[in-house]
Amino acid sequence: MPRLTVPFRPAALFVLLVALVAGCVQAPVQRPAEAPELGNFELAFNVVTARDPSIGPISRVATEKEWQDALSSAVAERLAGYKGGKFYHIGISIDGYALNAGGIPVLFNPRSLLQVGVTVWDDAAQRKINEKPERLIVYETASVDSVLVNTGLTKTKKEQMDDLSEQAADAVLKWLIENREWFGAPPPPEEVVAFN
Repeated sequence: MPRLTVPFRPAALFVLLVALVAGCVQAPVQRPAEAPELGNFELAFNVVTARDPSIGPISRVATEKEWQDALSSAVAERLAGYKGGKFYHIGISIDGYALNAGGIPVLFNPRSLLQVGVTVWDDAAQRKINEKPERLIVYETASVDSVLVNTGLTKTKKEQMDDLSEQAADAVLKWLIENREWFGAPPPPEEVVAFN
C-alpha cells in the first residue's frame, strides 16, 4: 500500500504558527465610555507596598519606590473621577512580578505579569471593608509585535511597569464595580462589569 507523504515546508509552518499565535492575542481592556456608578466612593489615599515580592526567574528587578510611583499614579488616575463624598483608602501589596528581560523570538516569549493584593478601607469607620485581600493577576498588553519579539527586548523596564500598572488599575476598578454595593450603589448589570 503506498504511503502518503507531505513535503516539509518550514516557511509555511512558520506563517501558520504566527497566524495561530496572533489569533490568540488578548485585546487590551476596553474601558466603558462613561465611568460606572460607584455610589459614595471617593478615593482618599492609595498606598502601594512591595516589601518582599516574589520575582520571576527571568525578570528585571524593580525597587519598591519604582512600583509605588507607577502603580499609585495609575490607580489615582483611574479613580480620580469618583467624587461620591465619602472617603475610602485603597491598600495594594505587590505580591509578585516578572518583568521580562528578554527571550528567544517566537520560540520563548513569556509575557510580563504582576500579582497584587487589594484591600479597601472605610475612612469614617476606620475599618477594612474586605478582611482578606483580593488577589489580582494582570499581564502586559499583548500585540502582534510582542508575539514575535519579547517586550524585554523592545521596552524599557519603566514602560513594562507602566503597562502592568495600568492593567492593575483597570482590574482594581473592575473589582470595585463588581462590589459597588459596599459604596451604597446597586449591583451593576453584567454588561457594565464585563470591560472586555
